[in-house]
Amino acid sequence: MRIGLSRRFTRATLVALMLAAGPAGARADGTGTYYDRSFVLAAHEKCRLFQAPVAGALAAATLQARGAALRAGTPETTVRATADRARGRARQVSCADPELATVRDRVAHAFAGWQRIPRMDFIGDRGTWTADRVGREAAAWRLAQPSTTGGSPVRFGISVNAEGQETLSAVVSFVGQPRPYAARLVMRDPALASRPWLTAAGGAVLPPVRVRQQVLAERTAQAAQTLLATGRKQGEIWTFPATAGDRLARLDPREPFVLEFLFRDGSVAPAVFEAGDFAAARAFVAMGPV
Repeated sequence: MRIGLSRRFTRATLVALMLAAGPAGARADGTGTYYDRSFVLAAHEKCRLFQAPVAGALAAATLQARGAALRAGTPETTVRATADRARGRARQVSCADPELATVRDRVAHAFAGWQRIPRMDFIGDRGTWTADRVGREAAAWRLAQPSTTGGSPVRFGISVNAEGQETLSAVVSFVGQPRPYAARLVMRDPALASRPWLTAAGGAVLPPVRVRQQVLAERTAQAAQTLLATGRKQGEIWTFPATAGDRLARLDPREPFVLEFLFRDGSVAPAVFEAGDFAAARAFVAMGPV
């Protein structure tokens, strides 16, 4: 027997997806929007409903809705349960259901504009990820969040070199000598602490050392001029393994992570970033250049 979509679900899904397809909508709608987008994304994975650009936009928007729900104070367990319910519902729906076809057409129309957006800011509580899909011949930032260590500007995110190779990178412009001999990312380890360290005000802080994880940079080199902060003439680029990006994507959007530069005299220069909507911004960038 074919299991179809309920009339109530179809109407709610269409309204939510049409009204919340833009970047700001996900922040306002919490778990309702997350459920709707998770359902359609799961249905796509089962039935191949969309072409790659729309599927990529939907994936980014779904992750953005997840971040909105967490920032609104929804417990991680509730957010996971919401996604599980949406995937369970998608498993029950027939790919031949005509109401699913209606949802597909409406969603494709709602998200078609995303594939043409060249830039987008993913705004967090304390930091912003700026995503840039404009094709360039020179080295550029595909995704970046700014910070500082002391008086030195730092950017972290995904850079692309002149050959089109993307890497998870940090660029820093230190003044004077000496230079750091290593750099590492420091963040919560979800295997040791399943929830972020929240303050009474609802923000998050870096957890105790015993439940942190570290990822060392793989290499360093002189940074291309086009990657430097405005007004800087030199800097170093530190590149990290791609798996570090997967670790960042699993963090709560409210919590910080730290980029630490290590010096031979034992000193450490930290630059603090916010996880924010890194996962959603990375999915947006993955849609490819425009």
